[in-house]
Amino acid sequence: MPSQRDAAELPVLMIYNLDAGWEEHERDGQTAEIRRLSSSLEELGHPVSLLEINGNTLQRTLSGYKPTDWIVMNLCEEIPGVPHSEAAVVHALEKRNMVYTGSPPEIIGNCENKQYVKQTLAARGLPTPLWGVYEKASAADWNCFPAIVKPANEHCSLGISSESVVLTRRELERQIRYIHRSFNQPALVEDFIDGREFHVSLIGNGSLLMLPPVEMDFSECSDIHDRLCTYDAKFIPGSRHYEIITSLIPATLTEAEYDDLEETCADCFHAFDCRDYARLDIRLRNGVFYILDINPNPDISSDASMACAAEHLGLSYGELGSRLIRLAASRHPLLA
Repeated sequence: MPSQRDAAELPVLMIYNLDAGWEEHERDGQTAEIRRLSSSLEELGHPVSLLEINGNTLQRTLSGYKPTDWIVMNLCEEIPGVPHSEAAVVHALEKRNMVYTGSPPEIIGNCENKQYVKQTLAARGLPTPLWGVYEKASAADWNCFPAIVKPANEHCSLGISSESVVLTRRELERQIRYIHRSFNQPALVEDFIDGREFHVSLIGNGSLLMLPPVEMDFSECSDIHDRLCTYDAKFIPGSRHYEIITSLIPATLTEAEYDDLEETCADCFHAFDCRDYARLDIRLRNGVFYILDINPNPDISSDASMACAAEHLGLSYGELGSRLIRLAASRHPLLA
């Protein structure tokens, strides 16, 4: 792997999205995060240029940047106004032969499909909750309660609220109908693992570094319906879930539990052919770490779990970003 000095020989093109539909404070917050990371990288010697990604102008915008002159730091979650376009951004980078941080488009696209994720976990013998996908509201074959109902093709906890946890078949079928109506896609139903939840970030290729696991603290949630990471808990300051669910860094684990968690997460990372970094959502029940989801393009904002875990390990925000850039630099034709 190139040294930090080698990686800094080429400037970083930091690409990101701002959605016109966001509230002003959301746009301002994203802009502040981008500038914070950019400044942190520049302090470590990385020259950084910022590029906001917009809708149909993506290819034209990228055409102004010669591929061999840059390392792209991909912070895009979608093309603004184009749902499920996270992989499309990376596909555009691939078409221009640009070197970028993170996983290739097929990996990002596959991991957005929760049915594919479940099938892959099962095929590799990795623990994941009992599950089923329902295109119709009838769920006569489901007999495992409590259960949780999610959209089958969303991420960032979209569609997940207290109502997602169901205790009866009547509640289950009501929530399946809600997913069909609101998201126009099948519903994923899972055994609800009412246990400890961890967000685990991994960095590397081949040999992986597991950052300190971050535990979601549900101790203030007496109602089972509240013991989950809802959309509100992640993104709506002032909401009940945002206020009562806190993060514990690092999670308290025995040495044996830590080793088991590390092995499970590494096996999952490799099973999906992730690259550079990823974050896993894990729940623990009866000594088994169940994989709920894997995100190959996770949020690395300064207040997100990955950056917070890195800081606990002694990595500054800039050093975290620099590690990701150096991983990408190992694939650059001028630095490899």
